[in-house]
Amino acid sequence: MLSNTGFDLWADNYDKDVGISNEENCYPFAGYKKILASIFETIMAKPHLTVLDIGFGTGTLTAKLYEKGCEIYGQDFSSQMLALASAKMPGAHLYQGDFVKGLAEPLANKRYDFIVSTYALHHLTDPQKYTFLRQLLERLNDDGKILIGDIAFETREELENFRQTVGDDWDQEEIYFVINEMKREFPQLKFYRFSCCAGMISIEPENRA
Repeated sequence: MLSNTGFDLWADNYDKDVGISNEENCYPFAGYKKILASIFETIMAKPHLTVLDIGFGTGTLTAKLYEKGCEIYGQDFSSQMLALASAKMPGAHLYQGDFVKGLAEPLANKRYDFIVSTYALHHLTDPQKYTFLRQLLERLNDDGKILIGDIAFETREELENFRQTVGDDWDQEEIYFVINEMKREFPQLKFYRFSCCAGMISIEPENRA
């Protein structure tokens, strides 16, 4: 698993590396631009929203939301990523913190219209994901949603088959989403596939599903 130091070292080349993988339509970032566009369009359906981005990286997604008038909050565990994102969004409320430990204190008592995370939560174990997602659901406004863009598979068998196809390029330290297993914890979850290995996950509070 990458440490915050690892992400600091990757920060300057991150967007370039992601772009290459996306354009070649290969693991791990196949479908990346389509996923971010779908999240952006979903949020833009309503004006002037408050958005929390977990693992905002260099601000690729949230900078565009910021430009459109969204109030942006965010948490990332890389100080260098935070510096790059802050330069794009000087009025955003961005904090450094390891989300394995939950939300940073300034973020934990607010409510949000959307909580988004792209290619970040796969650094958590499945139990850590579920605990954190339950915490995030409690921070949503009445009509709020969690939107996750990440590497994800419908079943464990599909994941294993894809892992065999990827071979040595497979990242053994990352823990990808398995949708039918997640639905045991979040029956209201919806999944939209965008590539051979990734898609968008949408979760609302269960009493609204």
